[in-house]
Parts: sequence; structure tokens; C-alpha cells
Amino acid sequence: MQTHGVRVGHGSAKKAIGFIEALTVIGKEEGIKGYWKGNLPQVIRVIPYSAVQLFAYEIYKKIFKGKDGELSVLGRLAAGAFAGMTSTFITYPLDVLRLRLAVEPGYRTMSEVALSMLREEGFASFYYGLGPSLIGIAPYIAVNFCVFDLLKKSLPEKYQKRTETSLVTAVVSASLATLTCYPLDTVRRQMQLRGTPYKTVLDAISGIVARDGVIGLYRGFVPNALKNLPNSSIRLTTYDIVKRLIAASEKEFQTITEENRNKQKKPQ
Repeated sequence: MQTHGVRVGHGSAKKAIGFIEALTVIGKEEGIKGYWKGNLPQVIRVIPYSAVQLFAYEIYKKIFKGKDGELSVLGRLAAGAFAGMTSTFITYPLDVLRLRLAVEPGYRTMSEVALSMLREEGFASFYYGLGPSLIGIAPYIAVNFCVFDLLKKSLPEKYQKRTETSLVTAVVSASLATLTCYPLDTVRRQMQLRGTPYKTVLDAISGIVARDGVIGLYRGFVPNALKNLPNSSIRLTTYDIVKRLIAASEKEFQTITEENRNKQKKPQ
């Protein structure tokens, strides 16, 4: 399901199939375990990817604060964009390996794919499609994180600290980001594959539209949304909860420290 809508080249490509048809084919040919094919490489990639992204977002928010100490909408968008690009650049080889393992026959492990790529294509192959990936992830994370922060900030304070509030705002922000930025993700997947006829982002966009129409840029949107919306929503919600817990712990620690200092200052 992770490669739904991905084609290689023109003549030798397999015909793309619909979401329901793909579910049926996988179930018949591979059984239930087929639905989790390639899941381990995805887990190996997503853990460092998410950790770097969320950590970088906090760092960039401090960098883009104005002179008054406030973070503007543009500052939030910039922080999200740079956080997305930073995490993508650092973990990009894992994403390429995951995709190659899923779509190219004959490989069983990520290390086997990596060795083959090094021998046949060189180190640069680990960064095939990096340009469109950075272009695609920057607006996605920018919109996702910015909308999440602004939606929460616009709510009454009594609702801001509720878990259900974090979850709902995360779903809304992830949905908006996915809908607006999905075409760039389609381009990214096409340019990562060996044998792709596309050399630039514009070349890929024009080629896909010429072949499939504008709808081709949204091919695979439904399974992608079904996978990414819960993923993004849970990640942002967990991140928000952990942030609140850390902030509460720090506040409690400061209170205890201050009380101890005051006790020490009192005359015996």
C-alpha cells in the first residue's frame, strides 16, 4: 500500500490500480501479512525522522521569534518548513531504502538494498529525489505545525490543555496540509525510483499531467491519507502532551527549588 500510485517510466510500468482493487489483490496474493509488508523499514525511518523534526521545530521557533519575543505566523511557517527539511535531509537515505525495498523485487533487507545501490549506482543514489522531497515536505510541515499551533492558540485557555483538543486540531491541520501538498509527494515518489524519466520537478509535474491529467497528481491520495492522517495526528497530539508534562515538571521543580532557597535564607 505504501507504493500505491507509483509508476516507473512509461512502457515497462505496471498499470496503476485502485485502492479497493489493491486491497483485494494483496489479500489474495500475500494474505493478511501482506498489508504490513515494508512496515519495519517504515518504523526504522519514522522514529528518528519524527524525533529530529519535533526537536528542530522547537529550535527554529526560538530562532524565528521577533524582537518582541513573539512568534508570528510567518515565523511559525518558517520554523515548520526548516524543521521538515532538516529531518528529511538527515533521514532521507532510509526513505529511499524503504521505497526501493517495497517496489523492487529480489531484495529482503534494507542492508541488501543499500549494498546493491552502492555497487551499481553510487552513494548519490541514496539522495535521488531529495530536491522534490525538500520542496514537498517544507510546505507540508509548515502548514501542519502552523495551523495546529494557531488553532490551539485561538481556543479559550480552558480547552487548550485538553487531550481531545490536541487530537481534533491535529486532525484538522494534518488534513489541510495533506490536501494542499500531496501533488509534490507524488512527484517525490516518482523521482526516487530507478528508471524514472523525470529529471526535474517541473518535468515530473508536466509528465504526470500529460499522462494522467491533473488527477494523476492525486493518485494514491486515499490510502496515503488513511495512513498519514492518523500518523500525523497521533504524533502531534503526543508531542503536545509530552510538552505540557515537561513544562509542568519544570514548573514544579522550580517551585521546589525556590522553596528550598527561601528556607535556607530564613534565620535559624
